[in-house]
Amino acid sequence: MSKKHQFDILIIGTGSAGLMSALQLSRNLSVALVAKDDLLEGSSFYAQGGISAVLDASDNFDSHVADTLATAAGLAEKTAVKFMVESAPAAIASLERSGVRFTKDSDRYHLTTEGGHTHRRVAHVADKTGQSIQVNLLDNVKQCANITLFENYIAIDLLIQNKQCCGAYILNKNTHQVESFIAHKTILATGGASKAYLYTSNPDTSTGDGIAMASRAGCDIMNMEFTQFHPTCLYHPHAKSFLISEAIRGEGGKLHLPSGEMFMQKYDSRGELAPRDVVARAIDSEMKSGGLDCVYLDISFKGESWIKQHFPTIYEKCLTFGIDISKTSIPVVPAAHYTCGGIDTNLQGLTNIANLYAIGEVAHARVHGANRMASNSLLECIVFAKSCAQDINQKKLQNDHCHFDPWDASRVAPSKEKVVVTHLWDEVRLIMWNFVGIVRSDRRLNYAQHRLEQIETEVDEYYSLYLISSDLIELRNLVKTAQIIIKSALSRKESRGLHFNEDHPKQSEQAKNTII
Repeated sequence: MSKKHQFDILIIGTGSAGLMSALQLSRNLSVALVAKDDLLEGSSFYAQGGISAVLDASDNFDSHVADTLATAAGLAEKTAVKFMVESAPAAIASLERSGVRFTKDSDRYHLTTEGGHTHRRVAHVADKTGQSIQVNLLDNVKQCANITLFENYIAIDLLIQNKQCCGAYILNKNTHQVESFIAHKTILATGGASKAYLYTSNPDTSTGDGIAMASRAGCDIMNMEFTQFHPTCLYHPHAKSFLISEAIRGEGGKLHLPSGEMFMQKYDSRGELAPRDVVARAIDSEMKSGGLDCVYLDISFKGESWIKQHFPTIYEKCLTFGIDISKTSIPVVPAAHYTCGGIDTNLQGLTNIANLYAIGEVAHARVHGANRMASNSLLECIVFAKSCAQDINQKKLQNDHCHFDPWDASRVAPSKEKVVVTHLWDEVRLIMWNFVGIVRSDRRLNYAQHRLEQIETEVDEYYSLYLISSDLIELRNLVKTAQIIIKSALSRKESRGLHFNEDHPKQSEQAKNTII
């Protein structure tokens, strides 16, 4: 018999949203906190830049709201953005209480500027903000007797009964056994889906698991056509997914071609500080027109001591590849970075399935619209983790748990065809990069949709015949999420924000959400 666990609350995901929600829940609630990989592995840990908040006397909430809405290209909801922005200073205070020590000049926060912001409002811990947040939140979680950590467990599907969520089937990657987690409330904090693309700044965990599971359960999925491509990922054959922070451009870093020619002013009067979609498309255009493998980002004029102080992680990482950024430019390429769409929720993270919440990158909390403004992502995680936990704390739990049969693996066999999973995994990511990338067309999208339908049939057949594995779960979710992205992209007959279609290059007068 497979194991069965019962908790008041099940949280799937241990990024900043998952950890913060666990800490904010009442100590009277039993909480299962499930990590797909190592406890700290995930996008939050690798977030370099910082967290945006109005912390300077010259700044104000209205400006932060206006900047966010402008970047979102008409698709963010002002009420949700206002809620997030006005909750930001309290979010910073919560992180400081957990042990995060933001970089300061004397007694003031050292605030940076990033794309889309009209004020310096990005608080940071040098260039490893996410790492500091993760380490400190996890230390706090480990001190809570009501929270049980499950490491190396990957969720398969949600348990749905009478249109309400009662937990999930989850694979123990150490024992290879599927275990049932029964809970009154389930929080999805599984992160985004950028691993659907061949080139990404994200770690291997970002395979759209929560989005795929929620879709299969009947949740509304919104605006998945808006994948944000970070303009500057380190271009080097051995530098897997290493991001060059936008803060470098915020501090005056300049993009240039191999010839030394700077090009951003041709595309936008804001130059390197234009929103990420503009910068990514500009780099993509220059690379394609010039047949280039990469472009270059220069911050060397700041000098070695300044660079080591402000960007120590980037400096040291580049040095390991023989690139001294205090003396030479950094080779960079765009890479899939952030999923702006996701599971539709309200301000408390509640989905349209009873007792199921979603927070962080997996959710569509209506704050990013067609393009996320830099450093609003960590902010979203903390703010909505807190509002989600507060909502749960105020509600009375049901008396009885739902009842589900244990996972039945009696009719499947061990696979002798694992090469199929590897091949399809690579094919999905190549299709998404080539046909559903930075610049799209109806023809390319239709081809991608047709091929993904065939792949889905192959994956479903494999899933029904063979024992479950971590790779198979991720492939199944990746295919499902990729299909949602393509379907969403095909339904948008315009270009807006991160979605640019050559066949529909103009922006419609009326902004509409895409709901799958």
